[in-house]
Amino acid sequence: MSKLRCAAILFDLDGVLVDSTGSVDRQWSAWAREQGIDEDSVIAIAHGVRSVEVIRAVAPHLDAQAEARRLENREASDRGIVVMPGAIDLIRSIPENKWGVVTSGARHLASARLKLAGVLFPKVMVTADDVINGKPHPEPYLKGAELLGVNPAECLVIEDAPAGIRAAHAGGMKAIGLTSTYPADALSEADWVVQTLGQIRVSLDGAGKIAVNVA
Repeated sequence: MSKLRCAAILFDLDGVLVDSTGSVDRQWSAWAREQGIDEDSVIAIAHGVRSVEVIRAVAPHLDAQAEARRLENREASDRGIVVMPGAIDLIRSIPENKWGVVTSGARHLASARLKLAGVLFPKVMVTADDVINGKPHPEPYLKGAELLGVNPAECLVIEDAPAGIRAAHAGGMKAIGLTSTYPADALSEADWVVQTLGQIRVSLDGAGKIAVNVA
């Protein structure tokens, strides 16, 4: 078991707090077919980064902003979203001013998924609408730390995608990789890798910091 202390925890959303893999794959596959693009090549990069950046990479001839809005509206209406096992218990064990969500999705999409999954809405949420640079750039996680009022070096990130782990490390943060979307070897850059959120236990220590045990 590994032990660490931090001032706050920043969660990715999709694949960490909510299981949206089926929805993401469905909607991106449909979009790729409509555009005459190979579905597998799109799905391979669609997790963990902003929609607009995926579209720019696979279809630079399209209006990426317009296509991203259209796709995210379809994703927001996809009801195939459930809470990730252990997510509710984990966030309930953290004081509300010591955790937040940092997602590559648009705010309306993130809000819809939190609602569908029955996850407590965070006081701090950074979305694709709030940053110029998406993951793996550190800007989203640095913004989350700023909004929580904590030093980035004292933040712990929980992620399911390599791009998010790289973003956390670029911001000077430790990262736990969750093997919900990618296999463990794809998350090898993480400081710790777990199969379920149930392997993470938190409590407050006497100094007001979060004590984290990773099994």
